[in-house]
Amino acid sequence: MANQKVRLNKYIASTGFCSRRKADEYIEAGKVTVNGEIITELGYIVSVKDRVMIDKKIIKPEPFVYIRYYKPAGYITTMDDEKGRKTIYDLLPEEVQNLKPVGRLDKDSTGLLILTNDGDFINDLTHPSVKVPKVYRVTAQGKLNLNDLEVMEKGIEIEKGQIAYALARIIEFEGKNTVLEMVLHQGLNRQIRKMLDCLGHPVISLKRLSMGPVDLQGLKRGQFKYIKPKQVNEIRAYLKKLIKNASK
Repeated sequence: MANQKVRLNKYIASTGFCSRRKADEYIEAGKVTVNGEIITELGYIVSVKDRVMIDKKIIKPEPFVYIRYYKPAGYITTMDDEKGRKTIYDLLPEEVQNLKPVGRLDKDSTGLLILTNDGDFINDLTHPSVKVPKVYRVTAQGKLNLNDLEVMEKGIEIEKGQIAYALARIIEFEGKNTVLEMVLHQGLNRQIRKMLDCLGHPVISLKRLSMGPVDLQGLKRGQFKYIKPKQVNEIRAYLKKLIKNASK
């Protein structure tokens, strides 16, 4: 940012503290101070020379970092767990301990996680209106048929008033079980597991293969790699198109 002046919400997002939308909420709630003064004006302009605090905590811009991570089973996707369960941060090295996950995978699921300290990037990848496709390889109990796939595409009520959708195709049958490729544009909690439970075909294994243009290529289980600046720019261009389409 050098000494350039920017809107307060953009400054806050540049610290990795949260997204611009969330920053606006903090500002409107009177939780943000600049040089000791409470600021509630959304368009307020600041520079790196200003002392910005949220809930009395100083926040400063830091370089954005992005990684791809192949999550193994047995770990939850959170920075801290009150129940003392093992988290992905028990596996990740100190150099990336400050990065936040873009969405989650439950304890028993494996596959792609993106982690970053870029709040806007996280918001764009996970916002419901953007509909970033997420691809999964799923093994389910029993043999599903075309009718089951149609039901998932039309939508299943997995919770009262909560309809989940998925595009799915059968890859193969493994004995009495079915291997599926499933594509989600939603981010509901344990969505695939709940959908297949409703159909009477509980999930045996679930792996996320990709999220938008980002995939697991070149990663071994438990390994992470930095996403290079060129790749980040390509992802941003991809998201920009999705956001533009969503606004039409």
